[in-house]
Amino acid sequence: MARTNFDQLLQAGCQWNPAMAPYIYTERNGIHIIDLHKTAAKIDEAADALKQIAKSGKKILFVATKKQTKEVIAEKATSINMPYVIERWPGGMLTNFPTIRKAVKKMANIDKLMNDGTFGNLSKRELLQITRQRAKLEKNLGSIADLTRLPSALFVVDVLKEQIAVREANRLGIPVFGIVDTNSDPNNIDFVIPANDDAKDSVEIILNACCAAIAEGIEERKVEKADEKAADAQAETDEEEVKPKRAARRTRKDAEAPKAEAPVEEAAPAEEAAAPAEEEAPAAE
Repeated sequence: MARTNFDQLLQAGCQWNPAMAPYIYTERNGIHIIDLHKTAAKIDEAADALKQIAKSGKKILFVATKKQTKEVIAEKATSINMPYVIERWPGGMLTNFPTIRKAVKKMANIDKLMNDGTFGNLSKRELLQITRQRAKLEKNLGSIADLTRLPSALFVVDVLKEQIAVREANRLGIPVFGIVDTNSDPNNIDFVIPANDDAKDSVEIILNACCAAIAEGIEERKVEKADEKAADAQAETDEEEVKPKRAARRTRKDAEAPKAEAPVEEAAPAEEAAAPAEEEAPAAE
């Protein structure tokens, strides 16, 4: 079943200018219009792939630093408990991930020291500096605090603006899902969604479809885990029930088995009559 349709995309303003030829439907007065039937098909393709990634328990990092799409990305990613970047992309976010994790841990350490009173003796100026540092870290990295390992995929709203993120993902072999406008290069994008990356409504429609698919994958994973747990518990119960039965069968088998009679030793044959005693030698005279 299609997750979006032509009319929804058209009403959201998914049409624009210059040049992604395979995805262009027609040209009117110098304006190239994207083939929205292809957009709808590509949304379904991307959504199905995202669902499988989520079902396997992996993380998808959402990236959109454009002002008009920040709130939508933050809302949708949060709703499915996925990490996101809506401020400046930190260089080396993927290719130098351990350094990024250190910065996140620094933020956590500041919180810990503030809560245990360690900063109680600091001057107001020093405390203000630390507070500002903490706020900056929160703004840039707070949304990826739970990302303890590299994401399994990137979802990028504007692949031209977020080209550094795309390059890092390409270098590491991380698949990229991207909303690609006609002024962008789709060649480095694994799952191209041709659409207007400036229109909030079109971005929201695409995110609704993709995030719904991710939510489905997460839910299916929970169901499978619950089924596996129930199956394991049942197997343990069955095993406990079978053990006494096995023991009883062994006991019954042992009881019914004919006892082997002890071998009767044959009486030793009577010793032959002792040889006649040797005649005593005559005494020497």
